Amino acid sequence: MVKSKMNQRKVKIGIIICDRYKNCAGGKCFKSISEKAGAFDIYKGQDVELVGHTTCGGCPGGNIEYAPEELKKNGAEVIHFATGMVVGYPPCPYIEHFKKFIETKYDLRVIVGTHPIPEKYYLTHQELNTWNTPESLDLIEAVLTKEKIRMSYN
Repeated sequence: MVKSKMNQRKVKIGIIICDRYKNCAGGKCFKSISEKAGAFDIYKGQDVELVGHTTCGGCPGGNIEYAPEELKKNGAEVIHFATGMVVGYPPCPYIEHFKKFIETKYDLRVIVGTHPIPEKYYLTHQELNTWNTPESLDLIEAVLTKEKIRMSYN
């Protein structure tokens, strides 16, 4: 039996972006929520509600201590670190610390990534060997897509 849209529960998420991109309008993230692309493909067949969008607060992440609490009060069940945290140069050196802190202190699932990696960033990081370790590849796994999809997010 198929669930009707009326009975379907929304997954409520929050997004934390790198402070370097504080002026980002969020277009790629919002597009990928709608398309269920990149890290949002895990929500295929579900409705997603964005309950908050903020920055980390700048290195070394001063907002990480407080923003998840507000996101959780707004109903967030999952926090996504924006793709910019892994495709910006250099990638955020605090991602693992932030993830562990939020999951431990706030009991929220944290996923690294939002929209698919744009092809232009993918090519730059390939040339620089940024993601040449198993740990780095694990971080980008949710947003590493096929070239055609990466091109559509350029």
